[in-house]
Amino acid sequence: MRGWAERFMASGGAMARGLLPSYLLLLAQENLEFRLPEIKSLLSLCGGQFSSQQEIRINSPFWILNIPSEEMARGLMKRTVCAKSVFELWGQGKSAEELYTSLKNYPMEKMALEFLPFEGKVNLKNPEHIFWILEDYGMDPNNVPEDPLDLYFGRWIANGQRELIESYSVKRRHFIGNTSMDACLSFIMANHGRVKANDVVFDPFVGTGGLLISSARFGAYVCGTDIDYNTVHGLGKASRKNQKWRGPDENIRANLRQYGLEKYYLDALVSDASKPIWRKEMLFDAIITDPPYGIREATRRTGSQKEILKATERGTENHISISSNYHLSDIFFDLLNSAAEYLVMGGRLVYWLPVYKPEYTEEIIPRHPCLKLISNCEQMLSSHTSRRLITMEKVKEFEDEDQYSHLLDYQSLLYKGHNSFREKYFSGVTKRIAKEEKDNQK
Repeated sequence: MRGWAERFMASGGAMARGLLPSYLLLLAQENLEFRLPEIKSLLSLCGGQFSSQQEIRINSPFWILNIPSEEMARGLMKRTVCAKSVFELWGQGKSAEELYTSLKNYPMEKMALEFLPFEGKVNLKNPEHIFWILEDYGMDPNNVPEDPLDLYFGRWIANGQRELIESYSVKRRHFIGNTSMDACLSFIMANHGRVKANDVVFDPFVGTGGLLISSARFGAYVCGTDIDYNTVHGLGKASRKNQKWRGPDENIRANLRQYGLEKYYLDALVSDASKPIWRKEMLFDAIITDPPYGIREATRRTGSQKEILKATERGTENHISISSNYHLSDIFFDLLNSAAEYLVMGGRLVYWLPVYKPEYTEEIIPRHPCLKLISNCEQMLSSHTSRRLITMEKVKEFEDEDQYSHLLDYQSLLYKGHNSFREKYFSGVTKRIAKEEKDNQK
């Protein structure tokens, strides 16, 4: 796609702000799979609804949306990191002639300006209205047509929040770890979770708190837990190059303070995600997390498997300081159970699920009777592995029998495949290194 835009700026005349059905969305050409779920989530957060009749070219940077009001369009752009700008669409066509005809047919009462060229003075420094012509040259950079495939003309409404990606970059983050989440993906996760002001957002694998930052930026109160004492307290070896030990003020609270968000920070606790610590009631508006996969961070819980089973049989909790392996399938089952029990109705769970691509099917996505799958987006990790951003919504109140319902499901055997993700990941790495060495010897 080769994009080109020419701006027309006018200052005279009062534009009627009636209800306009069509808006043109200009999107960034990255994280393509994440864009539609983000836009849908944000529209619902603003009180709107994505029309199933709308024809969207998923990979195109141009989407035409039916949005009830300009106010809702502005609300969408106050949150999105996937879209660059939104325009009130006045006309479109396959050629300049079609665009001209389309503009002439646009209702004059909605335009509230004389037909082009506009009358009145042009004010380039402080325009009252900004108009754009946008040309679409397709999505194949190796086959760019001489003439545009589509032309659009519209009034600029607002820009998205793309600047957050740079201003919250991990490169300048006060406190980071081996798996600190990319800023863009962090904001996408908060948007998929429909995080809003005064929500309470929880991360059960909080690490250095990167996911708390994006939710706090949107006005939510944030908290988390992690089994690693040193990480929660900002102690031990540093993750930055040429820095051996963490400084005295490298911690989660300092990260929130860095961005002026400390007032939204509730706390972080040292806790085992496999052992519930909360009272039995709905506490959180969203749970947003990135569980460990066993690649850069170990998957651990307290107590040996044998001791845990004995405690379960007795129906008692056995608080043991021994650390044991925490299988991925167990991590996800515990996570879904926790979300089902502690999310408010309509609250969302957003988490990453690592997958071995040759064996992936939608059936391996963990399910729960209290949670509805909203979206499933893939991010490539390597030629043979990826991770999927899973968004689920609580649709049913949690009951005791729901806790082990997955064990009765035939799909539970499919979920066990997640346990060997680490072996499959490194198996692929080993094969790739062997192939590269073989190629170099030729």
